[in-house]
Amino acid sequence: MSDHLVITALGSDQPGIVNRLSTVILKQDCNIADSRMAVLGGEFAIILLVNGDPAHIEQLEQQLAEAQQGLGLTIISRRTRGQDNNGQRRPCTVEAVALDHPGIVQRLTGFFAERNINIDKLETGSYQAPHTGTTMFRLLIHIGIPVDSDIDTLRDEFVDYCEEMNIDASLEANSNR
Repeated sequence: MSDHLVITALGSDQPGIVNRLSTVILKQDCNIADSRMAVLGGEFAIILLVNGDPAHIEQLEQQLAEAQQGLGLTIISRRTRGQDNNGQRRPCTVEAVALDHPGIVQRLTGFFAERNINIDKLETGSYQAPHTGTTMFRLLIHIGIPVDSDIDTLRDEFVDYCEEMNIDASLEANSNR
């Protein structure tokens, strides 16, 4: 039987942070099953899904509380269950590009929230357009739509919704993820 722990950590970016945090996890005989990390501004942020024997997970929770200061990180952890992948949702990828302006994430995520569609992963960023130097915004979302949903209708509704806001967008079913 394996327990699961989600760990979030935030601190000033510096070389070796991932190694030091993963060493704490390994010393408790736990495994990093999934992770995401990013440097945003000068801050480092990481989210980890760790699994292990229940006693080892408990020891890890204690070690993380003690290790925060030594690692220079603010750490929060929470027990969770393993990911439920019962095949009731079809994975899809959403991509969007637009002139950067406030509200894009809120509007696009709202489209999916109104339809009770789960967002599994969301990434955003901005860049300078090559010829004009205009700030552009890009978004990538991985969603899970109910298997009984009509993806063609959803795609058409989404593209029409985005066109009204002058956002170039696509929604495609993934063959496997």
